[in-house]
Amino acid sequence: MDLIPSFSVDHTRIVPGIFTSRVDVLGDQKVTTYDVRVTKPNEEPAVDVAAMHSLEHLIATFLRNDPDWKDQIIYWGPMGCLTGFYLILKGNRAPKEIHDLLLRAFQSVESAEEVPGATAENCGNYLMHNLGMAKWYARKFAGYLAENAENPAIFEYPRSERLVTEDGREFFDS
Repeated sequence: MDLIPSFSVDHTRIVPGIFTSRVDVLGDQKVTTYDVRVTKPNEEPAVDVAAMHSLEHLIATFLRNDPDWKDQIIYWGPMGCLTGFYLILKGNRAPKEIHDLLLRAFQSVESAEEVPGATAENCGNYLMHNLGMAKWYARKFAGYLAENAENPAIFEYPRSERLVTEDGREFFDS
């Protein structure tokens, strides 16, 4: 079985940032999946589950209501490892081109007074939210994005050589 692209990235070298995970062609349209990494994998603690859930609701709501971007948004959701989110957009933009959108999205969390859709009717686990911690993570990541706007390391996956066996399996060079 082939290793999917997101599992073939060296997670010991990823820093928080915005990365192109994959580009797919659906019919005549490109669709891009971005890896929005909020914490450094395997070094920083994963994002608190309830805070992650709240960030999912808050930022999905922001993105789907942004007048310039709402028609481009396909999906916003958490990574299983709780170190970041996936954003799927119509088209194929460089990660730097969506920096401002994501900076504004994470900054918007600060002014939230409640988590949208956090009711039994609207959410499958409505009691599992933590707005205070969501604000803390959002503030931290927004500050990081602002401070590193010109740092190419937050927009490109780290490159590493891989050994490929005769049967096609890939291994990192370390």
